[in-house]
Amino acid sequence: MPVFFAFDSKVAPYRIVHQQSVKQGEQIEYRVHYGFINAGEAILKTDKKLHRKNKRPCYKIDIYGKTTGLFDMVTTVRDNWGTYLDTAAFVPHMFYQSIKEGNYMKKEVIEFDQINHVAMVNRINKKDSTLIKKDRFNIPANVQDIVSGYYYMRTFDYDTMKNNQIFTISGFFDDTTYHVKVKFLGREKLKTKVGTYKTFIISPIMPKTRFSEVPIRLRRGFPMTKDEYPLR
Repeated sequence: MPVFFAFDSKVAPYRIVHQQSVKQGEQIEYRVHYGFINAGEAILKTDKKLHRKNKRPCYKIDIYGKTTGLFDMVTTVRDNWGTYLDTAAFVPHMFYQSIKEGNYMKKEVIEFDQINHVAMVNRINKKDSTLIKKDRFNIPANVQDIVSGYYYMRTFDYDTMKNNQIFTISGFFDDTTYHVKVKFLGREKLKTKVGTYKTFIISPIMPKTRFSEVPIRLRRGFPMTKDEYPLR
């Protein structure tokens, strides 16, 4: 993963991550199945235009998730997570989430100051979207949110990695900094509906959950789409 640094005489440096994986206007769709039943869908969408946060150009990336069919009748999920991701440093400047899962609702905006290593968490009233409370947290350098971290992993040079090699990503979520370990499981030729692809398999290591080491397949920096490899 080639990482370089850009220096400014007045502030600490932003790193520079050279990548060709993320592009403006990209949209990826997934379907979630429970057996043969369609349970939900997710859309990952990168805005066609660049945005500016902290005087830096950013990708605006949204993830929308919702239940469908019979599952939507049992419990309704309408979630939106989003990030403003620095196009050069590949760190977030702002993260936001609007969660509706059954009777549970949550709205929150996190402002990242990557230079001074501070995250400001804005608690938002879920009914009228007014600010309830703002909290300040110290964060490590180049910390990711849950959306930007996923896209940052797409920039790695998996060609040079060895099987079972582990790398660590620092992330901030729910007022806590996490150091998430990710394992590179290897390479695999995957037959799909639209052809056979060479893929890289990676797996976030999440202890004490039933989702530990769930594999993710990447096709040269891009996750498999719903027509190629739907989530199961």
